[in-house]
Amino acid sequence: MDFKQLKYFVAIVDAGSLTKAAQKLYIAQPSLSQQIAGLEAELDTKLLLRSAQGVTPTTAGSALYKQARLVLRQVEQIREDVREDRGAEVGTVAIGLPTTVTTILALPLFERIRLRYPGIRLQLFEGMSGSISEMLPNGRLDLALLFRDTETRGMSVIPVFDEELYLFGNAGLSLDDTATDCPLRTLADVPMVAPGASHGLRLIIERTFQRENVELNMIADIDSLPTLVAIARSGLACTILPVSALARTAPDSRPAVRRIVEPVMTRPVSVCWSHALPVSAAALAVRKAIVELVTELHEQGQWPGITLRPAPDKGVLEDTGG
Repeated sequence: MDFKQLKYFVAIVDAGSLTKAAQKLYIAQPSLSQQIAGLEAELDTKLLLRSAQGVTPTTAGSALYKQARLVLRQVEQIREDVREDRGAEVGTVAIGLPTTVTTILALPLFERIRLRYPGIRLQLFEGMSGSISEMLPNGRLDLALLFRDTETRGMSVIPVFDEELYLFGNAGLSLDDTATDCPLRTLADVPMVAPGASHGLRLIIERTFQRENVELNMIADIDSLPTLVAIARSGLACTILPVSALARTAPDSRPAVRRIVEPVMTRPVSVCWSHALPVSAAALAVRKAIVELVTELHEQGQWPGITLRPAPDKGVLEDTGG
């Protein structure tokens, strides 16, 4: 196999379609199919499953995809490292941000990196936390902000802050309309919507209700932040989110928001990176910028509802993993 075949294979899996991958790569689809056929023949295994909906990797294809991603990123980093007349902080840095974090952090981060490190090319991926968690281990991301504060095998974390979770909406509540707090016990049997079971927020909600012996009435799985907010505003159901979820919502379009108490619900947020690849100087610079910006935005009152963790030691910030 050669570098070109790996590049083509990764592009197909990312696109989920031979046609879309061919368009992105600016090559003819028959040529692309021929390259993949050659790769499958060399490895003596089927790598892609084709259907009317597109293509998906087989088990062998998924294993190859993960390794190919790592190889492509290593080659890219080699090219950047050997270029002359450029600073150390150069290259592409791919970051995964949950939607609620994106609303506050994405633009300031883009501005900070463009100003301080013009040689860095950011790739920002926004999505629900479950999908971002899947992208980090396979090499598609250099960094991610995830809702955890402990390391797992192959992944390092820097806990940055804890954010409170609030109740959005009025559906099924027996509280006075002027109430700003909402005891958890008052949410028994209240119709609720939340992201699906693979997402960290859903797990926190379920565990908290179970621990407090409060009946959770989950009526739908909604993996879309705007839709969650819209449903809460409609009066059909409530949801539980951080207040940052409303950063892109006009004041007159916001649902009622109450702080959940007895107990307060929080979740940790950490900068995470995989040990699959060494951390480049560019990724290290972005990691430091993220930690700095979170602190600055909170101190300026632009990121409400969070509590900062103690600042990490310089050595932790400069850890290259591995």
